[in-house]
Amino acid sequence: MGSDKLRLNICTLIFTILLSLGTVGFMFLEGLSFVDSLYFSIVTMATVGYGDIHPQSGIGKILSLIMIVGGVGTFLGVVASITDLFVNRREEAIRKEKLSMVTGLFFSEMGNALLAHFSRFDPDIKEKEKLLHITPKWNAADYKQALKSLKESRFKIDTSNGGEGSNPFPEIKADLQKSASLLLRLIENPIIQEHESFTDLLRAIFHLRDELLNRSDLSCLHPADQKHLDGDMVRVYGLLIVAWLRHMQYMAENYQYLFSLAVRTNPFNPDNKTASIT
Repeated sequence: MGSDKLRLNICTLIFTILLSLGTVGFMFLEGLSFVDSLYFSIVTMATVGYGDIHPQSGIGKILSLIMIVGGVGTFLGVVASITDLFVNRREEAIRKEKLSMVTGLFFSEMGNALLAHFSRFDPDIKEKEKLLHITPKWNAADYKQALKSLKESRFKIDTSNGGEGSNPFPEIKADLQKSASLLLRLIENPIIQEHESFTDLLRAIFHLRDELLNRSDLSCLHPADQKHLDGDMVRVYGLLIVAWLRHMQYMAENYQYLFSLAVRTNPFNPDNKTASIT
């Protein structure tokens, strides 16, 4: 999208310079009025050539040749760039729509429950609940500020302090095993592969799953092992919250009925109940 805009800006600038040069040149060299000069410059650059106006002097003909050689490609470049810009915008909207559908499936089947698992052992959960208590009154500035705050945060998870259920690892392991096929389908999805941050999230979840599967007894972990798993959970937690917030904003802007349900099941609202992964 950025390259299309740059190409359009460059072509438009060259087109404007040539058009201005031609208009002024024909006014002085051929004695035409401003309207006739502008008209002749445009039909020359567009290769229409009605023949009702044509240069009489030699230098006027040279100027016409310069405008034909330089102007035709520029004129076509402007038209092509505008067309590409509209087509790419449409394709980008379709990609976002598909990504939203896949992301929505991920959070309904797995993501929200993972957030509920991790947030139980977040020492700063009260701050997260205050920051992410999303309501229908939120606007783009609210989401932007929340996203900025998340990116500046240092995420923490400490399973050694207990919480609701002192050892979450067996439950998370079982849940991730149940969701193995979903994770595999998601990582193979070409739409997801175009979204680097979501791909990183899936890789982090796969890594956490592998770490849990390679430990036969999660009920009694060595402190070093427990700290290592906490670090793996932190990696998933940080990526997961950012993806969740972006998905919430997209639903708020495009699908109010889905957003309404997401607000009622917000894992960072302590009054909400979040179901386990199924």
